[in-house]
Parts: sequence; structure tokens; C-alpha cells
Amino acid sequence: MPLRRRLTRAAVCAAATTAALAITSPAWALSTVPLNPAHVGATAGKFQQECRDPKFGTRPANQDGWHFVLPTNKAGDFESLTLTFRDAGGASVTVTVPDSTDPYTDFLSANGNGDKQVKHAYLFTPAGWTLTGGNAQVSGEGDKFNLSHTCAGTGGTGSPTPTPTTGSPTPSVPATPSTPGGSPSTSGGAGGGGNGGSLPITGAAATSIALGGLALIGGGALLMMRRRRDRITFTS
Repeated sequence: MPLRRRLTRAAVCAAATTAALAITSPAWALSTVPLNPAHVGATAGKFQQECRDPKFGTRPANQDGWHFVLPTNKAGDFESLTLTFRDAGGASVTVTVPDSTDPYTDFLSANGNGDKQVKHAYLFTPAGWTLTGGNAQVSGEGDKFNLSHTCAGTGGTGSPTPTPTTGSPTPSVPATPSTPGGSPSTSGGAGGGGNGGSLPITGAAATSIALGGLALIGGGALLMMRRRRDRITFTS
């Protein structure tokens, strides 16, 4: 009898343990759920903006804030997320949340108000990235997780823009070389000389010079005739 009682007690304990494992095993299982297909291709600047979310309080102004959420209790908690993006230069970037070894701020968050279910995930990335896909490890079962809202950054500070010049500098005009006579030389007679250049002789000037010369010659001739007349002695 004592042996039979021991065997009965052992069988009851084994059955109870098996039942307990069967009840609790779903909570231990991990499953993978994909990002909602409707949110693939989203950018922070064109998605629902909620920059007043307190969890975005530490986000630098030149970074985009992303908030992901599990929509049902059946999915359990977020364990981790693997997200893919296309950066502003077109390169593909994979980010794990949470991951303290990468250069991005990311963390999981409980619901709050006494509810300790971890159904929220946050990530800050450089401004201008595009969400191209992702999946999440959860403690329950679900069919998707969502991008809840974003807060777009203003973009990074680039290299300083060089100050444009106000105009092309005026080229200096080389001085006109002087001729041996001291007057500036002119080129080929086309165009006038500078202010210090000599004026060309025109036809009117030549006529005036010729008339002046004739007047001098005439005056000299009259003077010679008068002197000769004064030297003549008239006799009676």
C-alpha cells in the first residue's frame, strides 16, 4: 500500500507539472511579426506628425523621430525590432531596436499608467530617411506592428555656403606707352588719342597757314620796295 500511494502521488505531481507547462508555454514562445505593409515607404516628413510626444523630448532638431506600436494584447510585448531604411544618399541601412552599440538613439517603452506591457518602440535617425521594411520579435502572436507617428527633423547643418561676390573686378587699363617725342602714341589712326595727344591737321588749318605765309611774303616785299625808294636821290 505505501508503494502504491507513492506512485499515485508521483503521477498526480507529474500531471500537474505538465498542465502548468502547457498553460505557461505560450508566454515563453517568441514569434516574428512584420511591419504593416501600408507603412512601408513612409518618411517622417509625410507621416502623421506628433512632435509633442514626450518621448521625442530628447530628439535633436536635425533627426527624425519614429514611434512603433504593437496593436493587440495577443502579440504580447516587443522583444526587439529590426528595421530597414534608405538614407538621404540612397544607401540601405539596417537598425536594431534596442541596440546600445549603434549610433542611433532607440529604446522600448511600456504602456504606462500602471500597465507594464512593452508595446512601444522609439528610434531617432538622421533627417530624410525612408522606412523600407522591418519585423519584430514579440512574446506572443500577431500579424503586424504599426508605425504610429513621427516627428520630422529639420535636416543637418551642411558646409557653410561661400559668400558670392558682388561683381567681377574691373580690370586695370595699362598706361599707353609714350613716343620718343613725349606724346602718347595712337594706333593706326583708328580712334582718337588720349587727352594729352596731338590733334590731327585738318584742311582748314592748312589753308590758314598758307594764307598767313602769303601775307608775310607780301609784307616783306612792300618793305623792301619802300627802302629802295627812300635811297633814290632825285636831281633837278
